[in-house]
Amino acid sequence: MKKLFLAGIALLAAPLSAQGGAPFVVVETGQGFARLQQAVDAVGDRDGTIRIAPGRHRDCAVQTAGRIAFVAAQPGTAVLDGAPCEGKAALVLRGRGARVEGLTFQNLRVPDGNGAGIRLEKGNLHVLETLFRNSEEGILSGDDLGSEIRIERSTFSGLGRCDRGLSCAHSLYIGNYGTLRVIRSRFEKGTGGHYVKTRTPKVEIVDSSFDDSGGRTTNYMIDLSNGGSGTIARNSFVQGRDKENYSALIMVAAEGVWHPSRLTITGNQASVAPGFDKQTSFVADASGDAIRIAGNKVGARIKEFERR
Repeated sequence: MKKLFLAGIALLAAPLSAQGGAPFVVVETGQGFARLQQAVDAVGDRDGTIRIAPGRHRDCAVQTAGRIAFVAAQPGTAVLDGAPCEGKAALVLRGRGARVEGLTFQNLRVPDGNGAGIRLEKGNLHVLETLFRNSEEGILSGDDLGSEIRIERSTFSGLGRCDRGLSCAHSLYIGNYGTLRVIRSRFEKGTGGHYVKTRTPKVEIVDSSFDDSGGRTTNYMIDLSNGGSGTIARNSFVQGRDKENYSALIMVAAEGVWHPSRLTITGNQASVAPGFDKQTSFVADASGDAIRIAGNKVGARIKEFERR
């Protein structure tokens, strides 16, 4: 694994001083490190915070233990750019939990087409005020029914793909996790796949925006692939005109029913971008469950509900 971080420079045997301008600092000890993996290893199985200095860092790390917060020293100025670990992501997370705050992830691409800012394999994850852009995927997770993912005030832009004969990648793709919460976040300019694809049994997507007006060859805005219960409320949706699949904005149980779909979909606004000349559905359901759809404002060319 260490070979991924050498890049022609020998790893330091001892930490740098925080005052010496080290890019990665363990806040609890004040130790500074030249590489992100060194800082992660220094935290080990404890709880810790790694402060990341402003700048473009061609670096990545794998967390295998502990509970770590990855925090930008100045929000929006620390960029993890184009250097995935394990052929997966800039951050590969399989510790006891993680928080990511104020970072930017960009230009992540790997041979299997799933290059992500974050690959979450287990544990709770809280993402706050973070930007994911111009990559194959923003966040991709495995399965962990005992854990929760919470995303707040974050932006997903220029993500997704469905090419090269590979399975599609999506702006946000969450496996069979316990709960997904998306709060006050933005999805835009997709480049393939869905904006949110999730297999979680519980979902909360509120106060967010899905603007597909600049998207290319995109699919659903929200795909609850195997059903799911919870709330989709007070979001805004704009259906773009360059779609691979334009049939619905929100799709429920397109890939079979794993979970009951006790959903409340209310207080949302949906419209189509200029030049969109087809018919679409705001919600399409293949679960057959009773879904409460009320108080939404849908524009021309949008049918509020369709049973499939």
